[in-house]
Amino acid sequence: MANVIEIRNLTKSYGKNRGVIDVSLDVKEGDIFGFIGPNGAGKSTTIRSMLGFLKFNTGSIKILGMDSVKDHEKILENVGYMPSEAWFYGSMKVTDVIKYAADVRGLDCTGEAEKICERLKVNRDKRIKELSLGNRKKVSIVCAMQHRPKLFIFDEPTSGLDPLVQRSFFELINEYVDAGATCLLSTHVLSEVNKYCRSAAIMREGRLTMLDTPNIDDDTFLSFYEDEEEA
Repeated sequence: MANVIEIRNLTKSYGKNRGVIDVSLDVKEGDIFGFIGPNGAGKSTTIRSMLGFLKFNTGSIKILGMDSVKDHEKILENVGYMPSEAWFYGSMKVTDVIKYAADVRGLDCTGEAEKICERLKVNRDKRIKELSLGNRKKVSIVCAMQHRPKLFIFDEPTSGLDPLVQRSFFELINEYVDAGATCLLSTHVLSEVNKYCRSAAIMREGRLTMLDTPNIDDDTFLSFYEDEEEA
């Protein structure tokens, strides 16, 4: 299987604040990759560097065989990215936000959007400012999925979602991956990784540790939080 994500010796410094240090990571085609770690461990910094939203200090990143710096725009055409914070214009209706996300890509995603909205129980008639955190998350998921990208990157996607919607979300991921996509799932929810991911790595204090198996016990995982808090 080809590598969809290749990161080599990535370092991003924020001066006195922690960034990421010498991170190397491979994600293979068809994988559901769990990117685990406490908040502030460096997961979002790594993701934003991958997508060209942050300028990193040293290292190299290839996404779908393309350079993350030189081919930034082409990469974004083939990626469905959901950030940890879902920001939309509050006065817009949900249906308009979803259509706008498709229009920006120059695509008609009507059929796929309708399918995802039905599966996630998205109310498309409400305005964004009327939605709870969980319902805004659902809109963000639709925007990331509707164009059927080759690579999904989700940053803390399930916070605020009720259990039934969470299950529907992961069912959708599995369906897209079975059809040829790849998924990187950034989360601090251990049960999601153990249940749904096929490979995994842990970020801690800006450094990455690959796991031989995505199954990690609670005591081991909690030790990362305890060490992080002591630091």
